[in-house]
Amino acid sequence: MTENTQQQTAPTTELPTQYAPAEVEGPLYERWVERGYFEADANSDKPPYTIVIPPPNVTGSLHLGHAFEHTLIDALTRRKRMQGFETLWQPGMDHAGIATQNVVERELAKEGKSRHDLGREAFVERVWQWKAESGGQISGQMKRLGDGVAWSRERFTMDEGLSQAVQTIFKKLYDDELIYRAERIINWCPRCLTAISDIEVEYQDDEGELVSIRYGEGDDSLVVATTRAETMLGDTAVAVHPDDERYRHLVGKQIKLPLTDRTIPVVADTHVDPEFGTGAVKVTPAHDPNDFEIGQRHNLPNLAVMDERAVITVHGPFQGLDRLEARSAIVAALRAEGRIVAEKRPYVHSVGHCSRCKTTIEPRLSMQWWVKVGPLAQAAGDAVRDGKVKIHPQEMEKRYFDWVDNLHDWCISRQLWWGHRIPVWYGPNGEVVCVGPDEQPPTGEGWHQDTDVLDTWFSSGLWPFSTLGWPERTDSLAKFYPNSVLVTGYDILFFWVARMMMFGLYAMDGTPPFHTIALHGMVRDQNGKKMSKSFGNVVNPLDWMDEYGSDAVRFTLANGANPGVDVPIGEDWVKASRNFANKIWNATRFALMNGATIEGELPPVEQLSATDRWILSRLNATVAQVDAYYEDYQFAKLSDALYHFAWDEVFDWYVELSKTTFFAGGEQAKVSGRVLGEVLDVMLRLLHPIVPFVTETLWTTLTGRESLVIADWPKDSGFRDQAAEAEIENLQQVVTEVRRFRADQGLQPGQKVPARLELGDTALAAHEAAIRQLLRLQPEGEGFSATASLPIGGATVALDLSGTIDVAAERKRLAKDLAAAEKEKAQANGKLGNEAFLAKAPDNVVDKIRTRLAKADEDIARIQNQLANLPQG
Repeated sequence: MTENTQQQTAPTTELPTQYAPAEVEGPLYERWVERGYFEADANSDKPPYTIVIPPPNVTGSLHLGHAFEHTLIDALTRRKRMQGFETLWQPGMDHAGIATQNVVERELAKEGKSRHDLGREAFVERVWQWKAESGGQISGQMKRLGDGVAWSRERFTMDEGLSQAVQTIFKKLYDDELIYRAERIINWCPRCLTAISDIEVEYQDDEGELVSIRYGEGDDSLVVATTRAETMLGDTAVAVHPDDERYRHLVGKQIKLPLTDRTIPVVADTHVDPEFGTGAVKVTPAHDPNDFEIGQRHNLPNLAVMDERAVITVHGPFQGLDRLEARSAIVAALRAEGRIVAEKRPYVHSVGHCSRCKTTIEPRLSMQWWVKVGPLAQAAGDAVRDGKVKIHPQEMEKRYFDWVDNLHDWCISRQLWWGHRIPVWYGPNGEVVCVGPDEQPPTGEGWHQDTDVLDTWFSSGLWPFSTLGWPERTDSLAKFYPNSVLVTGYDILFFWVARMMMFGLYAMDGTPPFHTIALHGMVRDQNGKKMSKSFGNVVNPLDWMDEYGSDAVRFTLANGANPGVDVPIGEDWVKASRNFANKIWNATRFALMNGATIEGELPPVEQLSATDRWILSRLNATVAQVDAYYEDYQFAKLSDALYHFAWDEVFDWYVELSKTTFFAGGEQAKVSGRVLGEVLDVMLRLLHPIVPFVTETLWTTLTGRESLVIADWPKDSGFRDQAAEAEIENLQQVVTEVRRFRADQGLQPGQKVPARLELGDTALAAHEAAIRQLLRLQPEGEGFSATASLPIGGATVALDLSGTIDVAAERKRLAKDLAAAEKEKAQANGKLGNEAFLAKAPDNVVDKIRTRLAKADEDIARIQNQLANLPQG
């Protein structure tokens, strides 16, 4: 539906005296959905514009990061819809394997049960039941925010269609020998009992201990240091650098491994840094990824010494101990044997933790399924190098290349029950069969399916095309693939974005999944600190929406969104955005009460006042500016431009300058009413993608039309009037300077002052009435005495302050302030001129003193100017 076919009713000027977001937002959103504004037609002749939602976890709820990202996507899609594109914002949720399984397992634990009590089939059914009853609360919260998604197309990574897509691409990759099974080191969570991806590992500084242990005897000994003493039971070598003269005599020899009856070789490997520590490292191939690589190069055995729960499985005295218990026991035993050379405790170092349960990760040798990423990653890198896909901001390209050009093979199997089960069957005689979605799995005695499920990122990597019906060649796939842009955080550039690039290019015959990757930063608190429960600075955006309205939250987030840069946000800024929404409401209400209208054509230029021509010129310049910022994903700049145009130019200047015209009535008031209606119409359209609720309410009241959602996006008509802009800028300068002078003299804003305006034959003469009204300037009257004269912009404003301030008292006050400022300046200069002080003082202290000096200089200049402008006497 276009604006021209919108239902229209008679415009009304009736608006409540105050804007109440809670009363407006919910019903308004439901009306949008009921009317199908956000749905997308695959058979439309309109050009497509597609964005997928980064699928939130089914266990999740709306947090500020979601609200931030969704605001940006919603702004893009609302604008494109208004520009006449067939716009699809594809919604959906991720099944979130580990997170969801953990949630349901906790529910079972309350009943005194584990998943093993239910068995796999019954447990999976219980998860589906949980999803139906409790999952997906974020969908309702997205509606609160105003997300204009195509709800009829909502998908879930475990639904039937997406499951078919997962099985199809697994089979294709397997047949192309890009999926294989092998024993490698993986991140293992001893609590969740599964391999986890790198992105599911959170690193934090933990206090541990660093112990230095002597291996071997006499001249044939060396010292290694470790924070994980328990892994020494699995050592199968000690490695040194081949050029390290200290150990050259030991390379190839066997040395005694303490606490065991084994000897292990000393090997030479270039991975070892001879400058770090003692230059000798213990090699535990089954429990460290770097050691595993060393072991592969030197054909070392892989000796696993812990089970899946991180319990020691070897060497009698320590067998059955948890890894942390074993660590203490082993150090004690080594100390008793005189093997401990040094101990550092506490030793703070970075340790990986499971993002779901916070358990310390254990590197573990395990048989897993892998994707051979080499050729896929090559294609993903080339797509950006060749310009098929643009990364915005461009400086993020380097990070992208650093990642995809150095990708290791991807472990895709997880030891869970909830997820896409790996479509591989094993036979009684060692047969391995991968089954596609249209194939029957083998049956008979001894055949069984792999028990593992796929990494969640595997299915979410298919999101841009699986949600459109792939592997079927659907109309939606033809219309809406590739996506126009992906809007996502730089923090998952490596994980989600890279996987979508690899799979999209592979599955869709070399067509990348999107034309542009627009990266944004992370939301932080108002001090720039990461939001964390442990810091106590996490904010629930729903609380702010309840208090200030969704538009206020949206505008605050958009106003901080510089490409690829983190976004600080605080409640005071949301309050300011609430005030902006109220300003839009109140000013529009005033305009409607004073004749603002969109009825009829705009009057010809010759009938327009300079003020009218100025605001129309600025309006078109703002349209062009906002368009340019949208195309460059500069949300902060476009929000700032709209804020200042609306508040400063429309409300604070045009409306105020037009009041005398409105109050006077007549033909010129009708002209200005039509101009003001035009300005409001276009301004509300421009603001709508960022603040949809308040603008929809005001615009439908102003125009009588059905909805801003389906209105046309404004176009720059090309109208510019430089002369009118210069004229009003001169007027603004006069008003601003006199206001500043009044404030400096301590006059109240509403206090009236007798004044003579010497405007001569300048264009300002036509604005005398407006200038007097804005500045509360009375006619000079009998006995007028020009005690202050301000030459500004070719005009002179003479003021009679004799009856408004106590000149003697004011001079005394200013003289005292001047003396204090001069003293502050002298003290600052004294310190900055003291070489001994500068040599010792920290940089931040010196910077503060320089700031104080600059402030003192400003204060002195300001006070001297105030004194000069005071009446004599």
